Amino acid sequence: MIRLFVGVGLPEDVRLRLTALCGGVPGAKWVEPENFHISLRFIGEVDEGEADDIHDALAAIRSPRFEITLAGVRHFETSGHVHTIWVGVDKSAELVALQARVESALARVGAPRESRRFKPHVTLARLREVQNDHSGPGLHGGQNARVSAFLAHHALFRAGPISVDEFLLFSSHLRNAGPIYRIEAEYPLALVEA
Repeated sequence: MIRLFVGVGLPEDVRLRLTALCGGVPGAKWVEPENFHISLRFIGEVDEGEADDIHDALAAIRSPRFEITLAGVRHFETSGHVHTIWVGVDKSAELVALQARVESALARVGAPRESRRFKPHVTLARLREVQNDHSGPGLHGGQNARVSAFLAHHALFRAGPISVDEFLLFSSHLRNAGPIYRIEAEYPLALVEA
């Protein structure tokens, strides 16, 4: 079995700029620079035969090259607890179209449809809930106050334009120190409209 996801890689200069953001939030588990990416679709655990079918389906995708810009630092929270800090992506019809093509290709080989709306982003950090933080829901007091200050400080972050000339199939190998992502296949995008 192999754990797979589809994403867009980022050039080294952008990864360095993202790395410079990482720090100043207690309890945050910062993403390793080599793991920065924009997820197009998490697939999950599949066997070797399914992985081959997925590869063939993704290789058949035809889509033009385009550019994106990273913009702003935001967060995801559940029940008032911030669990993820991330950098957003400016609105990109081309990125949304590529994600839809990936979704359709995976559906054709039997992958269940993704139920969540596509929200392109680069994860910077994951946070564990800090015990004894009685600050209540939302971004108030304790850990959430540090997150709120971090978000405000980096709200105007921008990087780009970034050329997207391929998308990637990654494998994810989980370990205690954090996951290791390995590129399993590269799928080039067309120079002109397909």
